Amino acid sequence: MAPSGSRSVKRGCQRVLYWIPVVFIVLIVAWSYYAYVLQLCIESIDDIGEKIIYLLAYHVTFIMFVWAYWQTIFTRPMNPLKEFHLSYSDKELLERADRGESQQEILRRLAKDLPIYTRTNSGAIRFCDRCQLLKPDRCHHCSVCDKCILKMDHHCPWVNNCVGFSNYKYFMLFLAYSLLYCLFITATELQYFIRFWTNGLPDTQAKFHIMFLFFASSMFSVSLASLFAYHCWLVCKNRSTLEAVRAPAFRHGTDKNGFGLGFSKNFRQVFGDERRYWLLPVFSSLGDGCSFPTCLVNQDPEQPSSPKGHNANKSATEIQFPAKPMRESQSRLLTSTPSWIESDSAEDRERNGTSNPIMIIEHEA
Repeated sequence: MAPSGSRSVKRGCQRVLYWIPVVFIVLIVAWSYYAYVLQLCIESIDDIGEKIIYLLAYHVTFIMFVWAYWQTIFTRPMNPLKEFHLSYSDKELLERADRGESQQEILRRLAKDLPIYTRTNSGAIRFCDRCQLLKPDRCHHCSVCDKCILKMDHHCPWVNNCVGFSNYKYFMLFLAYSLLYCLFITATELQYFIRFWTNGLPDTQAKFHIMFLFFASSMFSVSLASLFAYHCWLVCKNRSTLEAVRAPAFRHGTDKNGFGLGFSKNFRQVFGDERRYWLLPVFSSLGDGCSFPTCLVNQDPEQPSSPKGHNANKSATEIQFPAKPMRESQSRLLTSTPSWIESDSAEDRERNGTSNPIMIIEHEA
């Protein structure tokens, strides 16, 4: 009982420590509200029109920033569906099997009917020993949360949460609105900051709040701008932070552009199809987080190199769809610009021994 009790105390202390960065951000934001609204707008600005415009614009930006931050913190990361978890009998079978090829043969059999196309760098099925599940594409185990997270990007200490499929859009909006918040404060405070150095402001308490708020907002603007630009690049390429560090591996090998579908589709996969939701911290991402459309630039060696009836003068990209149909939101990602053609008839698939249809994307030569 004692070791179990000590572990519980340790986990409780860790949970408290993990909230320290969030508390720090909350205190900074609360102080910035006091300094900007009370000390600058109410105490220091004399022009009523300027004061009203500043306060209205500030509160709109502040509300969107706090809303996005709240959603990023308190949206629970999504975990793999029960179809990816091993049953009790499969766990026993896996434990009895010899490590190595015997276990991989069992995992390959279990993964056969699941939409799993990524592999380890050695070509093995991705399996989580701690969660006892087959990892869906783009899923990774978080050592802090101690669970597998769908489309995991990273674990962010500033939100005390894993950033993944369920809250990546919120995280992007949090970066955008926090950057806008800091830039707005910096721009509107600039003239009063200049007055501070030219002794144009009365020597009051507000003078020092204005100075420190300008410095803080300027420094945060620089760091947030670089982080936001990096994640915009990741969205355009349809990569996570983990995939940017280590390219995902497929059967044919690693491919950093394996999930890239073009700028428009990559953007819609995160922000959704409906434009009215793009700037709001509400969930609108496409898909279910367990399977993703791919656009492989190299052909899978286990698949036929050239489907019958396909024009050799056109470049083709093969994708084998899972036995289960994709959700409608995922299918829309694949049906706008490219034309999708079922290349093999039922007889050809039976003759080739494939159960799922092989689809090709045709591009103009």
